[in-house]
Amino acid sequence: MFAGYEVKCLSNSGEHSVRLSSAFLLLVLLIGVLGGGIVTYYITFQQISSLRNTVSNLGAQISRLSGNQTIIYENITVYQDGVSLSELYEKVKDSVVLVRNTRVGEIVQGSGFVYNYSGMMVVITNYHVVKGTTSLSVTFSNGNGYAAIVNGTDPYADLAVLTVSDASEDEFRPLRIVSSSTLRVGDPVIAIGNPYGLVGSMTTGVISALGRTIREETLTGGFAIANVIQTSAPINPGNSGGPLLNYNGSVIGVTTAIIEDSQGLGFAIPSNTILREITALVTTGTYEGHSYLGVRGTDMDYETAQRLRVNVTYGWLIAEIVQGGPSDGKLMVNDIIIGMNGTRIKNGDELSSYLEERTLPGEDVILTVVRGNAIVNVTITLDRRPPPPA
Repeated sequence: MFAGYEVKCLSNSGEHSVRLSSAFLLLVLLIGVLGGGIVTYYITFQQISSLRNTVSNLGAQISRLSGNQTIIYENITVYQDGVSLSELYEKVKDSVVLVRNTRVGEIVQGSGFVYNYSGMMVVITNYHVVKGTTSLSVTFSNGNGYAAIVNGTDPYADLAVLTVSDASEDEFRPLRIVSSSTLRVGDPVIAIGNPYGLVGSMTTGVISALGRTIREETLTGGFAIANVIQTSAPINPGNSGGPLLNYNGSVIGVTTAIIEDSQGLGFAIPSNTILREITALVTTGTYEGHSYLGVRGTDMDYETAQRLRVNVTYGWLIAEIVQGGPSDGKLMVNDIIIGMNGTRIKNGDELSSYLEERTLPGEDVILTVVRGNAIVNVTITLDRRPPPPA
């Protein structure tokens, strides 16, 4: 493989010495090549072995990660109008209770909330939740349940006040009730209750109308529950009696009814009604301050005005006068009430709300009435509504 170099050297060894040196050099080169190969092989083997160990360790780590993944928690706070809804819920949830009413043939579940009436802890709910009860209980958010009794009721406002037996003081977390007079359409609200028995459910919405009237024949015998709040906050069976709250966590109403098959159309008794009645309900068991005009009628509209040939398209058209009632002999069928005590009355909702909110039985009111095409004022002394259906 290797060629010898023929050189002339001035030493005494001559040509033989040169050839011997070439062979030795060749041997050294062969040993170097073999040694380098061995060393290179050894180093390469070590590197491969180390790489295999690294791959094995990585595989083990991946296996552990797949079986024990790192969980990252993120707390996301949702704000509406600068209010944390989750914090608001935590603030009020323990004040809302489950009301269970056992009556003949069925068990009715509803909601209620704790209120401090002059140092006396009571639960406020709807009348229709406790009507006809043979056994009543209240269960707090911690799951503790106690027997309850009905302290007072008003079917005409669909309100009831309960007292809870044997519960310790620390069970009661009362809510604050504030006036509903300043409410405006569009104000945000939340409802908390137990729809379909799903305890402690919260929904949100807005006030979508004020001054509505609703009727329930079996409760009121056709009389209006007046001055009701309409809300878009979803409420369902089981929400009845629960609080409608503003974003300070204060009660501005009691959720009471829905229109069947509607979407986002619920109703609540306004807090002003509660504040007006609570003393009577707690101390006497009933409320008798509902004014009574003794007439039945319907809302006016353009088509009715054309039929009657009158020039007013708003107001409340009288269709019947109750004999012996406060309006008997003073009002006439087809009279149109357009004002009360100087306040414009646009429809039956406004008439009922004015009577409920601003009058009492025994008071005189001045009605502004369209009779034919004349406008007359009629003074009537209001009476008290007859007792509601049993």
